[in-house]
Amino acid sequence: MEDVQGPDRLPEENEAFERLVNQHQPALLRYCYLYLRDQEQARDAVQETFFKAYRGWRSFRGESGEKTWLMKIALRTCHDIRKSAWFRHVDRRITPDDLPPASVPFTAEEESLITQVMQLPPKLREAVLLYYYQSMNVNEIAETLGISHSSVSDRLGRARKKLRAVLEGRDS
Repeated sequence: MEDVQGPDRLPEENEAFERLVNQHQPALLRYCYLYLRDQEQARDAVQETFFKAYRGWRSFRGESGEKTWLMKIALRTCHDIRKSAWFRHVDRRITPDDLPPASVPFTAEEESLITQVMQLPPKLREAVLLYYYQSMNVNEIAETLGISHSSVSDRLGRARKKLRAVLEGRDS
């Protein structure tokens, strides 16, 4: 996303938004890809996220962090894409090898874990992806998902229990 500019933007706003894109685009792309399981759809979701953020830039009050604000927009965008009729009829099975490159390659244990994370129910998977893969705290996740702090904690606890059972061979 080169040269992010708009006709009614001040140079400082353009620079701030360009910094926002450069800083958060890789994390948003990984999250959208994990959520949608389709590389092109993830790119479209990230582009749409930044388009929505650009339109709403002046209304961003800073009550939450930029990352939380962008993740909330990305999550809604991914939900909208998943609701589309086209999306329901496409095979989106992914393996860790299909993921956009991480800064450090996956180990065999990490590959097994991410495969199991992707098989969690959507609500649990969202919480795990935001907490462990986006390094968001429980309060940021609660704000992003629009749920209570205790609901986030509950989802993370249930996800850990399921993952532990599966990875230890107890299949819960």
